[in-house]
Amino acid sequence: MDFTQTLQISQLIVNSLTEGAFVHKMQGQLFKSQGFEKLGQKYIDHYNEEMEWVEKYTERMLDLGCVPQVKLNKEYTMIEDAKAYIEADLKIQREGVDALYKMMPALACDPTTYDLTKAYLLDEEEDQYWSEEQLDLIEKIGLQNWLVKQM
Repeated sequence: MDFTQTLQISQLIVNSLTEGAFVHKMQGQLFKSQGFEKLGQKYIDHYNEEMEWVEKYTERMLDLGCVPQVKLNKEYTMIEDAKAYIEADLKIQREGVDALYKMMPALACDPTTYDLTKAYLLDEEEDQYWSEEQLDLIEKIGLQNWLVKQM
């Protein structure tokens, strides 16, 4: 069986996830330094969760006889404003969820990677919903009240 497409998709996910995870880690540290302990820990925990997905995809690629390549080339500027960061992250999450949905048919010939990606997609949707909920909450209770809850 030819796993070329599976490997290409898995490699794309590993690289994208690694970059995104690192940004979440750095943002978490930034938010903690601003006194927003809960928000900072949320993003640091998110980093750890995303790195677990990187490990799962890496293991799958190795199982298929492919040594993953690390390609991290983007430069990111940390966003000090928590609301602005959640808005920017939500945009990326929506794009990522949409891309994962589009990848699913290409993985149908590999049930193992399909199931892994389906589980990852569900996790990403939960993250998207969390961000949407936070922005809704900010609208309902106001930014300052929301920020107090993040301390």
